[in-house]
Amino acid sequence: MRAFAKFFGPACLALAVVAAPPAQAQSADTSFFLTSNGPGKGGDLGGIAGADLHCQALAQAAGAGAKTWRAYLSTQAADGQPAVNAKDRIGKGPWKNAKGDVVAKDVADLHSAGNNMTKQTALSEKGEVINGRGDTPNRHDVLTGSQPDGTAFAAGDDRTCRNWTSSTQGAAMVGHSDRQGLRDDDASKSWNSSHPSRGPEGGCSASDLKSTGGDGLFYCFAAN
Repeated sequence: MRAFAKFFGPACLALAVVAAPPAQAQSADTSFFLTSNGPGKGGDLGGIAGADLHCQALAQAAGAGAKTWRAYLSTQAADGQPAVNAKDRIGKGPWKNAKGDVVAKDVADLHSAGNNMTKQTALSEKGEVINGRGDTPNRHDVLTGSQPDGTAFAAGDDRTCRNWTSSTQGAAMVGHSDRQGLRDDDASKSWNSSHPSRGPEGGCSASDLKSTGGDGLFYCFAAN
């Protein structure tokens, strides 16, 4: 028996390795996720380019780095630079989460009441459900800086933490990834435009974001 095991052991092991599915196969077709974590500086994401890099890095770690990833974030017109609309940055769709669920067929569907964005589908790049209202800690506030139709706010009141460069001043518009709010109106339950951030320090520090049920998370979409 020992000789048998010794002879066939490596072969059996090799077959087991061949038979085992690739560790990242589940994530290979992922084209949408909610970040499992933020860069750690509240609303300062290193600008919109820094947010894109964070999306790309998380996707790479999850086995979906071959795609071009973009953060679902808007910026406001400032310093001679035009506004950027989140909806214009994310490609055409359709977008699937790490489990293969389609969250939206296209840009119009994404911004309609009929999209499939819920707590159970707005999964992280790891395929995990993000804590929502009723969980401890609540992390459902998602940075977007956007109006319900995915467009930027007009210049004036800051809704983008100074275009994602500040953790000390300003505020950010956030959505609720679980589409749950304190009120029954649609705005309170919006996935992308529920309320401005706020807190003891203003609204853009890491502690401010956590105080209202956030953690500096944002949505990432594959643009190709």
